[in-house]
Amino acid sequence: MFTRFSRLWLLPVLFSFTAVFLLLAQPAPSFARDLRVGVIDIQKAVSGTKEWKKEFLSFKATFNREKKLISKKEEQLKKMIENLKKQGMVLNSELKKKKEEEVLKKKREFERYVQDRNEDLAKKEKEITNRILRKMADVINKIGKEKNFTMILEKKVGLYFDNSVDLTALAIQAYNKT
Repeated sequence: MFTRFSRLWLLPVLFSFTAVFLLLAQPAPSFARDLRVGVIDIQKAVSGTKEWKKEFLSFKATFNREKKLISKKEEQLKKMIENLKKQGMVLNSELKKKKEEEVLKKKREFERYVQDRNEDLAKKEKEITNRILRKMADVINKIGKEKNFTMILEKKVGLYFDNSVDLTALAIQAYNKT
């Protein structure tokens, strides 16, 4: 039934299965037993630093000033629109059209202003976060080397971690000392 050729391919396959089985039956190599893994909630670590809290207070003050200024400009625009509606019945068509164009121009300027301020604030927040994040990465590397961790992972990467390997508080404390 088997030809000589078909039996020849069977030997390497059997050998491969046997080799894999024997390798799997061996105890884990010693390097796997020495594996030390830590985890960190990087967002919590960054926002828990004194520097972040200080920067965030400053950022929040700037944000609130801009918010008040935008509200003031918005109120002025609403008043212009209200006045146009009230005067719309008594104004001649040419003057009404001119006032409508003026209101539309002010509205577009206001929308651009709001968009520009939002972009500026988002950019500033990102710069603050990235600056602190770079410093935090250095702190985490230092902790990893000092405590002999094989690796430190972002907490969001895994599904389960024992709290004893969570280095978030240690990272915040070490960052605040620098």
